[in-house]
Amino acid sequence: MDSRYRDLGYWFDSLDVAISPRAPLTRDLDVDVAIAGAGFTGLWTAYYLKQLAPELSIAVLEAETACYGASGRNGGWLMSALEGSGAMLRDLDPVAADEARAQIRGIIPEVERVLAAEGIDCDFHRGGGLFAAARFDEQARRARALLADLRAQGFGAADYRWLDATEATAMVRVRGCRGAIYTPHVATINPVRLVRALAVTVEALGVQIFERTPVRAMAPRYLQADKARVRARTVVAALEAYSASARAALPRHTIPVASKILVTEPLTADQWRELGFAARPAFSDLSRLISYAQRTADGRLLFGARGSYEFGARIRRAAALSPEEIAQQRRYLLDFFPSLEHARITHAWAGSLGIPRGYRPHAVFDRDSGFALAGGYVGEGVGASNLMARTLADLMLERPSALANMPWAHGGPVEAALRRWEPEPLRWLAYKTINRVFAWEEQLCLSADAPRWRKRLAAAAAGRLEKLMH
Repeated sequence: MDSRYRDLGYWFDSLDVAISPRAPLTRDLDVDVAIAGAGFTGLWTAYYLKQLAPELSIAVLEAETACYGASGRNGGWLMSALEGSGAMLRDLDPVAADEARAQIRGIIPEVERVLAAEGIDCDFHRGGGLFAAARFDEQARRARALLADLRAQGFGAADYRWLDATEATAMVRVRGCRGAIYTPHVATINPVRLVRALAVTVEALGVQIFERTPVRAMAPRYLQADKARVRARTVVAALEAYSASARAALPRHTIPVASKILVTEPLTADQWRELGFAARPAFSDLSRLISYAQRTADGRLLFGARGSYEFGARIRRAAALSPEEIAQQRRYLLDFFPSLEHARITHAWAGSLGIPRGYRPHAVFDRDSGFALAGGYVGEGVGASNLMARTLADLMLERPSALANMPWAHGGPVEAALRRWEPEPLRWLAYKTINRVFAWEEQLCLSADAPRWRKRLAAAAAGRLEKLMH
């Protein structure tokens, strides 16, 4: 395989066939729907449009190759969950809230249905998710608050339930476990396998995909590439964190944050007995500085931690982590799982995720301009993109469906539907300040000698800043 793809991380290196990019677009084109981006959002949208309206002509333009961006560089979590669901559900009447919860719960079953229908093998495994209160006491209090909020949203014990320290440790042996919230609504996949298979699937339905065709400009009714223009009745922006990469009539509604991931060598049976993960649950702790892990299909531990934002919302182009970044991520890994001190790290990379102002996923369609947009997943895009794509398809086809009436569905101009991020240097200063306060809070919580008043002060400051982010 071309080293430029293998170096993007473990998911790419695990493929048993080489990636060969499709031909670029070299001529002007007229279609019904033009989609910018061949990641999860773009391909799911093309898939559902073709299922509902097979007569549509659809073209997808991709700057590199399908799965090259965030869709291929994530932690492989497929969640029946939406960031910001609490705020969305609280605004609904009881009947609408029940329908919204049903739609959210239905993400994994719908993806599983498509995998079976289309014969897609992407190492799908539904082992649930464990959100652990580990390493310091404050996480246990945060866990109780989170569980109370989930109950207030209308999710019951069948959706999220508390495990005591003994029950949680039986699943994952993380250092200093105080208990955990368990949910069955998480599966793990190989995201590159899924994206590559979706691309083949939509092509078989008649969708044209042009790779190595970066969109240089985007506006209602057309996409402009280097050597050609695509004219369309509807233009779909499916770029997520890469939204600023094309000059477009869009507000600065999403900014990119890079998440950093390590993968170990295949671990021995003794190492897995020490770690747990027998049922292969996805794992995260309840720190504000998010860390997450999963056991891969071939017996490695994938571990991701923290994020980074570059001034001016610049996309991190280099996927490879520096030796210093790898060393730092490894320190985080060993703080959770000290028994892996001698495990070799075989893969390390970064991928950009999109953070919307307001922290809410969205599907927007402006009928007057023919412009459509979906994104804002805050790291949950492997699953959320499926729900947003189905919503977007219903909005574009003007179907009188439940999805078109959900709180994440918006009609009218994008500018009216989405909040705009503050200009620089305010974004960068805010990110740096918030990150440092979160790190200060965690450092104090991990210290046995830190005065209690200082911990309370840090927790209060971090909590206030967390609210300001939304």
